[in-house]
Amino acid sequence: MAQEIEKKFLVKGDYKSLITKETRIIQGYLSSIPERTVRIRVKGTKGYITIKGIGNETGASRYEWEKEISLEEANELLKICEPGVIDKTRYIVPADNNLKFEIDEFYGENNGLTVAEIELPSEDTAFTKPSWLGQEVTGDVKYFNSMLMKNPYKNWK
Repeated sequence: MAQEIEKKFLVKGDYKSLITKETRIIQGYLSSIPERTVRIRVKGTKGYITIKGIGNETGASRYEWEKEISLEEANELLKICEPGVIDKTRYIVPADNNLKFEIDEFYGENNGLTVAEIELPSEDTAFTKPSWLGQEVTGDVKYFNSMLMKNPYKNWK
């Protein structure tokens, strides 16, 4: 079973001079219940379907299965997703030990929110936290993309 282990943080400073790659992402959810989210994503010119299970007690680990699908299939499936869409640019910033930060800058109803994730080989893997990394929000469900679709950042204030 594929396991995703990641930590999530708010972004509080400037990281843009460190970016090595950027990709626009549009995604929707066929199912957004926490026990099994089914996500459809258009990432650049590729389509993906992803199934995620519920997180463990720390929120850092959970089952994840992903398969590339055609761009046409992804666009068709987006039409039948639950209401709401996630629109963001993902920036890649290298970290130590061959790790990388994936920084998502959100648009639309989540405009103003920027979140960084780092995928780890194990929950106890050490990494250097750069000065632009803010508060850790790992496991805080309101920052899950599937929840940002239902309760967008613009409604938090």
